[in-house]
Amino acid sequence: MSERPLIYSMGVSLDGFIAGPGGDIGWSAPGEELHRFHNEQARRVGVELYGRGMYETMRFWENVGERPQPSEEELDFAAIWEATRKIVFSRTLQEVSAGFELAAAGPLEVLAEQRQTPGGEIAVGGAGLARAFVEADAVDEYRPLVHPVVLGGGTPFLPPLPAPLELELAESRDFANGVTYLRYVRVRRP
Repeated sequence: MSERPLIYSMGVSLDGFIAGPGGDIGWSAPGEELHRFHNEQARRVGVELYGRGMYETMRFWENVGERPQPSEEELDFAAIWEATRKIVFSRTLQEVSAGFELAAAGPLEVLAEQRQTPGGEIAVGGAGLARAFVEADAVDEYRPLVHPVVLGGGTPFLPPLPAPLELELAESRDFANGVTYLRYVRVRRP
């Protein structure tokens, strides 16, 4: 059995931030075309790894069907997301809502377990949790969706690193709203 890859994918401003000052993410709301693409990507994920902040953000999807006039793409994503295993890492939460699991070990230990478990891709959500994986050079693919906006500050997509990580562009795609998807694979040399 081959190991499941760890994927780090988020909407990113041109200057490298996933959220603007004050945590603003309104600039990254997807239109229909981009939402359908997100849904295609989400179908390949077997487990989502979230930090506390991303857990709180993603709880939005718990009851989308009960909200006024959700789009077809939103309902589709909610169904995919609901069926996906979700593990939350937190130092402050004692419990999480139904459909989520609170991690019993650290991020790298849980990742090692998940890599050996059958299923789809492993996705990390949120820059805080992703930092641990990036710093440990455990991310197999970086998949930023670069939005045509410069935020000037906020939450960076990547932490500072002591040495470069060599990547190879495996795929790119442009969307009508000006967003560019980039899929980079980590190059590991013997």
